[in-house]
Amino acid sequence: MQAIVCEKAGRLITAERPVPVPAAGEALIRIRRIGVCGTDLHAYQGNQPYFTYPRVLGHELAGVVEAVAPEMDRECGVIGLDGKQSALHRGDQVCLIPYLHCGSCIACRSGKTNCCSKMRVMGVHVDGGMQEWVTVPLANLIRTNGLTLEQTAVMEPLSIGMHAVRRADLKRGEDVLVIGSGPIGLGVMTAAKRRGARVIAMDLSADRLAQSRVWAGTDETVLAGENAERRIAELTGGDFPTAVFDATGSRHSMTAAFRYVAHGGRLIYVGLVKDELTFSDPEFHKREMTLMGSRNATIEDFLLAADSLRSGHANAGEYITHRCPFDQAAERFHEWTGPTAKVQKAMIEL
Repeated sequence: MQAIVCEKAGRLITAERPVPVPAAGEALIRIRRIGVCGTDLHAYQGNQPYFTYPRVLGHELAGVVEAVAPEMDRECGVIGLDGKQSALHRGDQVCLIPYLHCGSCIACRSGKTNCCSKMRVMGVHVDGGMQEWVTVPLANLIRTNGLTLEQTAVMEPLSIGMHAVRRADLKRGEDVLVIGSGPIGLGVMTAAKRRGARVIAMDLSADRLAQSRVWAGTDETVLAGENAERRIAELTGGDFPTAVFDATGSRHSMTAAFRYVAHGGRLIYVGLVKDELTFSDPEFHKREMTLMGSRNATIEDFLLAADSLRSGHANAGEYITHRCPFDQAAERFHEWTGPTAKVQKAMIEL
């Protein structure tokens, strides 16, 4: 089979590899769609935390079941879109949950598998799905018969926003600021809107802000810059948002975000930066602010993302801006990282 390998920063190659054989508790999946994430692009550019080379990228994955390990009980179930378990069959369409958790650490024991202390993320810590076949534990599969392949592949990035909003425990009517109108920020926005929040989007790009209104239904937009703080104050009657989500992965933005939080509010870091962050303790302390990290997602968040897609609240077709076949993906990466590409979500098709 063919696999796309990131040998080092700035270099992708196509390599021939053997088709993997599923071990006990695993299924063999034929990959059909691969969403390209900021993580993949950052790894290609050489600025992704927790990353080592060489690595097969790809963790936004849709596929079809080819086989289950022969020693497995065929009645061993996987979760479906209804949240219920049932037997897995050859030909079933599945979403792959790329967070390989240990199941025994303190986070896993408390149901927080998204921040397992021994976490291995496909495409980051171990090889991902940018190849024709992969083996995956049954616990990391969701049967998605009834969704399209594209909808299935975007469940993962949308689940990140679902998790961040659940973690923040948003209430109806809250003023919410989402900084960064990329794919993850859009997911946060649509999840917040479903909770009944009033959502303000902020970004450096007027085009992305316009897209946030169309795709996520944001109520207000703010162009990032020297007048941003004043504009946010005006939009909230001087109170500032009670929840601020930063989905930029920018040290400057993540530091500045402290200024936009209401007294008694919370700041949720959804984006990740390969850097140290510092902040003014008086600004933090006087607000009695809550600072939260939001990492990955749980199966509950994936199911919320699927429900949003099935209901039409989230539109996968408009979320995806670029497509290419698998055999052209290696050469397209350099183009997708360019400043004029305007990639929101690229999708690789097999």
